[in-house]
Amino acid sequence: MTPPASPSPNPWQVAVNLPVPPYDFGAPHGFSGPVPLGCRVLVPWRGELVVGLVVGEGDPRAAHRLREAAHLLDDPAAPWVPPATVTGVQGWAHDARIPAGLIWGDLLGVGWTAAYAHMVRAVPGSDLSAFARRVPTDRWTDAGAFAPALLDAIREQGLLEERFTPQPRLISVVEARAPEHVPPASRTVTVLRAVTSAPTQTPTQPTTLTPRQAQAAAWLAEHGPCDTLSAWARGAGVSAGVVTAALNAGAAEYASTERPPPPAWEWLRDHGPADSYAAWAAGASAAGIPLSGTQAGTLALRGWADTIQVPAPPPALPEPAAATPDPDRPDRLPEAPVWRLHGGRPASRAAALAPRIGRLLRQGRGVLVLAPDAATLRRSWEHLSGLARTCGTHAAQISGQLSEAQREHTWQLVQGGHARLVIGSGHALTAPLHDPALIVVLEEASDAHKLLSGSRAFLPDVAARLATAHDAALALVGAAPAAESVPHPGAVLPPPRARVHVVDYAHPPEQPQIGPLSGAHLAPADMGYPISHDLARVLRQVQERGRQAALLAPRRGYSALLRCPTCEHTPQCRHCDVPLRFHQDTRQLTCHQCGYHQPVPDRCDECGDRMWKARGPGTEWITQEVRKLLPGFPVYRLDRDHQDDLTPLMRGESGVIVGTQLLLSHEAPPDLALIGVTLADTWLNVSDFRASERYHRLLRQLAEWHPTRAPMTVVQTFQADHPALKVMVEGRDTLAYPAAEERARAALNYPPHARLAQIEISARDQHRAQAAAQDLADALHGAGATPHEVLGPAPSPVARLRGVYPYHLFLRARNDARLGELLRILDTRTWKARVRVDVNPRGGL
Repeated sequence: MTPPASPSPNPWQVAVNLPVPPYDFGAPHGFSGPVPLGCRVLVPWRGELVVGLVVGEGDPRAAHRLREAAHLLDDPAAPWVPPATVTGVQGWAHDARIPAGLIWGDLLGVGWTAAYAHMVRAVPGSDLSAFARRVPTDRWTDAGAFAPALLDAIREQGLLEERFTPQPRLISVVEARAPEHVPPASRTVTVLRAVTSAPTQTPTQPTTLTPRQAQAAAWLAEHGPCDTLSAWARGAGVSAGVVTAALNAGAAEYASTERPPPPAWEWLRDHGPADSYAAWAAGASAAGIPLSGTQAGTLALRGWADTIQVPAPPPALPEPAAATPDPDRPDRLPEAPVWRLHGGRPASRAAALAPRIGRLLRQGRGVLVLAPDAATLRRSWEHLSGLARTCGTHAAQISGQLSEAQREHTWQLVQGGHARLVIGSGHALTAPLHDPALIVVLEEASDAHKLLSGSRAFLPDVAARLATAHDAALALVGAAPAAESVPHPGAVLPPPRARVHVVDYAHPPEQPQIGPLSGAHLAPADMGYPISHDLARVLRQVQERGRQAALLAPRRGYSALLRCPTCEHTPQCRHCDVPLRFHQDTRQLTCHQCGYHQPVPDRCDECGDRMWKARGPGTEWITQEVRKLLPGFPVYRLDRDHQDDLTPLMRGESGVIVGTQLLLSHEAPPDLALIGVTLADTWLNVSDFRASERYHRLLRQLAEWHPTRAPMTVVQTFQADHPALKVMVEGRDTLAYPAAEERARAALNYPPHARLAQIEISARDQHRAQAAAQDLADALHGAGATPHEVLGPAPSPVARLRGVYPYHLFLRARNDARLGELLRILDTRTWKARVRVDVNPRGGL
C-alpha cells in the first residue's frame, strides 16, 4: 500500500478579492511540492469556499495552527498568473502599502469564480451526529444538500472528505428527439380507412349499401385514409350522414397509423440544435416552414424536441484588423530597458512600432500593449492586431468591455500560447503571456491610467515593475511624452500639421483689424463669451459651406454655479464644500462630487432676491448659444449626462457637436473643419503641478484627432502666452514643451527627480482629522523625515467631501527605497482617523 503524500512543509500566502492582506493557509491535504505561485485555490472563508490566488510562501512557524486550503484549481505547471507577475505586483503592493486583495481585485479581471461539481462524504468511521441531524454519510453526496457553514465546521475538524470536478460552461439548446423516442401518442394518428372485405351482416345492419354510400366507400378506398368524417364527406362529395351510415355499415373503420414527422422537426434535425424556441422558429420560418415560438414550444411538449445542457461553444472574440503595418521595415527604435516613442498620429506610431513587435513575435516571444481608455484601445487594436497573423500567432484583447465568458476564453488562449500579442486595459497586465519581451504603455501620462478607487494604482508604475520582473523592455508611446519620460532614450515623429488661432481674452485688440478672423466690429473688452466673435465667424462659415465643427466645453451641465447678483451668495452642496452645478434640462442644482441635487430655489437664501446669475458655461449653455448663432443648423451634445445620436454626423452630414473631453473617446466626424476650445484655462486653473502638462497633451490629442486632415483649432484663453500653447502655435515638435517642463521640475525636485506619495487622513469631525494629520506629520519628522520630504498637513482642496473632512500630507523622496522607509512609519502605530496612501497621486496638491 502506497503511503499518503506528506503535506507541503510551507504554508501558502493566499490573496482573496477583498481589501485585505494575504492570509496564510496550509496546503490541501495530501499535496506535496513547492508553493504553486500564481495558481488559484479554494480556501475556507467565513464559512464558505472562495477562490483565492497563491501569492507567496507563508510563515512555517505557525503552520500547525492554519486552516488548510480545500482544493488547488490550477495545474502548478500552468498557473493562472505567471509567477514573475505575482512577484512584481506583490512588490508594488508592499511598497505602496496597499492590501494585496485590493490590487489583485483591480488587476485580475477573470478567474475569481470557478465552476465545479462538489461532492462530500464523512471520513470513514466518523460520527457526525453531534453537528446536525442531517449530515454527510460515508457515501459521496452533492455538497449543495448541506449548509456551507455546516460543511465548514466539519471540515475544520478534519472529518470531511471532498471531491472537486471541473465543470465546463453549459448552455441550454433545443435538440430534435430521435423518432423512436417520440411518445407514441405524438407519432400516431387515428384515421378512417376503407374495409376491403365484405361487411358482416347483422340483424340491425344490412350489408347492402346505398348508391351514395357505395360511392363514398369507393372514394375512401381510392383516396383514403381520412382524418375525420367531415374530410371524408367533403372528398367524396356526399353528406356527413351518408359517410356515417357507410361507417356503421362496415364499409370503413377507425385505425391507428404512423403520423408523418412535422416539417419543423425535420428542419431542427437537419440544422439544429437551436439556441431557443424563438431561434428554432426563426430558422424554420426562414426556410419556408411557418412556425412561431409558441408552436415550437408545443412541438417540444408533445415530445418532438428536448431542451438539453451542452458545453457552450467558444464565445465570439474581437476580430483582428485586416490591414497591418509593415513589420519588415527597418527598426529604428532604441534598444534600451525603457524607451519612448511620441509624436505623429496613432497610425504613424503603429507603423514605427511594427518592426519591433513583429521581430519579437517571430522569435516566439510575447508583447503586451496597455491602453488607458476604450478609445485608445480601439485604435491600437485597429492598428496593431493584424501584426499577429503576419507573424504566425494570434492577437488577444483583454478588457472590461468583454463578457466574463469572453475574458475567460481569451485568458485560456493566452495561457496556452495560442496568442502572443495581448492588447488591453489594466486587466491585461496580469495575463499569462508566455515569455514577454516588451510592454508598451500607450499615453503613459494619461490620468485614465489612474484607478480612482480600490488600490488607486497608477498602471504605468505597475507595468514598469512587471517589466523588471519579466526582464522585458518598457516602451512609452503616445501623442506627447510625460515629463517623467523625457530622460529616457527615444524617437520623436513629426507632429501632425496644426492650424491654431488664439483668442486672447486677457488682451482685447486695440485695432479694429488684427488678423484674418477678426472684424472691424471688435472693440476692446468686447470679444464675445462663451463664443468669441472670431469663433462665431468661423462657425458661420461652417454652416454656409455645409461642414462640421466640434466645440470642447469645460464642463457638463449649464453652468459651474448660480450666483445671486445682489449679495453674491452661491448655493452649496449639503455634504461637500463645493458650489452646486446648474443643469437647465432638469432645472436642478447638482453636486458633481457626491450626486446631491435639489431644485433651483425661488429666492436667495441670504437676501431673498429672485434673480440668479449663471457663471462658468457648460455644454448646455454653449449648445444653446450655438443654436442661437446658427438657427436651423444641426447641433449635437455629448457629455456624461446627455449623448445625442451622432450617426448623421458620422455619415458626413453637416452639424456642430458640443461636448466635454468625452469627444475624444469617439471617432472624429469625417468632414471636420473646426475644433473650438471654448475656455482652455479650465485645464490650467488646477492646483496640480501636472496641470500644464495635461493641457499640452490635450492640445496634441486634438491636433491628431482626425486621422487625415488638420481642422482649424480656435483656442479661447486668458493665458495666450502659456508655453504649452505657444509650442503648438509655433509648430514645434512634441518633445519641446515636456523637455522644458522636465527642467523646471528638476529645479523644484518634482517627478521624475523625486517620488511622491499622498497620505489622506480623513474623519467626519474636522478637528479629529486635523489632529490625526498633525500627529502623523510629527511622527514622520520624529523618525528622521526632513521638511523637504514632508509637505503639509493641509486641508484638501475640497475641505469637506461627502460629509468627511480630508487632510493631506505629501511625501517627496529621492527614490522608491526612501519612500518605502517613510511609508513604513504608518505601520508603527494606529491613528485616530482613516489613513489612505496614494503613491504617485494624479490630482490637486
